[in-house]
Amino acid sequence: MLKTLFLQPPSYDGFDGGAGSRYQARREIKSFWFPTWLAQPAALVPDSTLIDAPPARLTMADVLPHAKTHDLLIIHTSTPSFGNDVKVAEAFKAENPNMLIGFVGAKVAVQPEESLSRAKVVDFVAGNEFDFTIKEIAEGKSFAEVDGIMYRDANGALVKNKDRAILYDMDQLPFVTEVYAKHLRIEDYFIGYLKHPYVSIYTGRGCKSHCTFCLWPQTVGGHKYRTRSVENVIAEIKRAKELFPQVEEFMFDDDTFTDDLPRAEAIAIELGKLGVTWSCNAKANVPYKTLKILKENGLRLLLVGYETGNQQILYNIKKGMRIDVAKRFTADCHKLGIKIHGTFIVGLPGETQETLKETVEFAKEINPHTIQVSLAAPYPGTFLYNQAVKEGWLDIEHAELIDEHGVQIAPLHYPHLSHQEIFNSVETIYRKFYFRPSKILSILNEMIRSPDMMKRRLREGVEFFAFLKERKAA
Repeated sequence: MLKTLFLQPPSYDGFDGGAGSRYQARREIKSFWFPTWLAQPAALVPDSTLIDAPPARLTMADVLPHAKTHDLLIIHTSTPSFGNDVKVAEAFKAENPNMLIGFVGAKVAVQPEESLSRAKVVDFVAGNEFDFTIKEIAEGKSFAEVDGIMYRDANGALVKNKDRAILYDMDQLPFVTEVYAKHLRIEDYFIGYLKHPYVSIYTGRGCKSHCTFCLWPQTVGGHKYRTRSVENVIAEIKRAKELFPQVEEFMFDDDTFTDDLPRAEAIAIELGKLGVTWSCNAKANVPYKTLKILKENGLRLLLVGYETGNQQILYNIKKGMRIDVAKRFTADCHKLGIKIHGTFIVGLPGETQETLKETVEFAKEINPHTIQVSLAAPYPGTFLYNQAVKEGWLDIEHAELIDEHGVQIAPLHYPHLSHQEIFNSVETIYRKFYFRPSKILSILNEMIRSPDMMKRRLREGVEFFAFLKERKAA
């Protein structure tokens, strides 16, 4: 068995680029997702090490000594972080020329040849669902025997093996929380709308929706929702409660946990018996009956991708959502006391100054507890990327998704809407949503009722205004 290091490399300060972040960037409020996509294969490889450098504030000087004590390095990479990750791999190879280095993640899954051509130091890249792929390599199998990789042979030629079969029996995967407990400090992980400390896991992979911009279903997850059994999920939550008695909230980070309503209800009922507080990702179409069951059994918050307030843009991006249904769903959540973190994206196909105004008014009308506004990010491997290149909305030679500080930029532009107009709209929406008397009063009431929330909101406020100031200077 090769001594294996799973690494999320050091990067920009506050850069949420880990193997649990769908869209890699510095956020307006510092946030870090758990590196679940690395923790899962780490759970399959005995005596492996997992290092998630950014949340732990580790530098290259901290992580590089591990080159001498490991035989195999697995780096989770992404389109925004690829250049930095290659430099890290080069440093490790210089320290230990015999070390095998593999890259995993959506970037190399959809661009294996291009990635290996740009990164001469990398020995192989893995495709989608790389858990058992990495296990086999760590066990010492020759590259020629391992499905799901492209590798560099002894002569330097690139060889692509057949794809790895999709995993349907998700209960085969061991618990990631065991790896978290062994290698991570959970207090290092913050998400603005979740209680702290929190723990996130996946109860399944894939999403049946076909949103044109969404990264994981189009690259590493697929469009079939493949799930762990209810019993398996509850067993991990019970174990996680033992490992992390300090946890305030569990987050089920499946792309759309509510894709299977009977299963979501069954899991909720079992969670209710455990007395845990939990949250999950949901589409804005969950019926009242299901919402009521979830709420009565510990659900605190739903993370909902509204994206826009314009119905035509929702059609354009194949969201499969109607504005009127989303309004009714949100009203139901308010009635039941379920908090919502609503996410919006500006710059999607069909965006105009008028649709941006519609989105602001829609957000104010439905009034989720908190919102996040992101810039449309055309990641390679997505329908949006191919569409943007074809239509001339994206200059492929200048398709960067972040700036030199790790902050999102606006890569898309349209004849009627410039990069800068799209970029500026993020701040406009934030200001119009949050700087309302009713919203300010709501936040103040929340702070007055809880000293912990007072400290947290003050810290987040400082970060938020610093973020806006930095964007203004960009």
